[in-house]
Amino acid sequence: MKTLPTLLLCLALLLSACSQPAGFQSADISGVDWGKGFTLSDPQGQSRSLADFQGKVVVVFFGYTQCPDVCPTTLSSMREVLRRLGDDASRVQVIFVTLDPARDTAPVLSEYVRAFHSSFVGLRGDEAGTAAVAREFKVFYAKQPGATPGSYSIDHSTGSFAFDPRGRLRLYLRHGETPEQIAGDLKLLLAGK
Repeated sequence: MKTLPTLLLCLALLLSACSQPAGFQSADISGVDWGKGFTLSDPQGQSRSLADFQGKVVVVFFGYTQCPDVCPTTLSSMREVLRRLGDDASRVQVIFVTLDPARDTAPVLSEYVRAFHSSFVGLRGDEAGTAAVAREFKVFYAKQPGATPGSYSIDHSTGSFAFDPRGRLRLYLRHGETPEQIAGDLKLLLAGK
């Protein structure tokens, strides 16, 4: 009869493991006192804020259209994330915030984000508005001079921020996480975790 208590213990452990919430692959930053929102313009000139996307999981990434590597890689990855989500992709909004409003005009920004996915939204502000939103999200960026005044590059933070459908900042998605990992985390957010 010694095996019955052992069997019951194993069953209890198994059941308790099933009732534990699944962990996120990305950094769980729930409850931070920053990254509360933004007010920027979309390429049509409409003022947009986080509240406009209430009810969806929102992924916000900061970059610029002339970025040679991190930005296109991140947006390509997010396109794959949406593909992996299937029907749930309609409940996710990817937002690209430009850190280069001087070169990323409304038409340039619109064409850039739509080249990756038709549902992606590009947002921009003036220099002061961009700096304020970057500070709110603790995003680093710095202009690096190029050969000509218009050929500069911008060093910038590489992660993305995921909000749950209630508009709460929940996850920091590190650059290089796989689409499979990110899709799994977004599914958890969509399920109310």
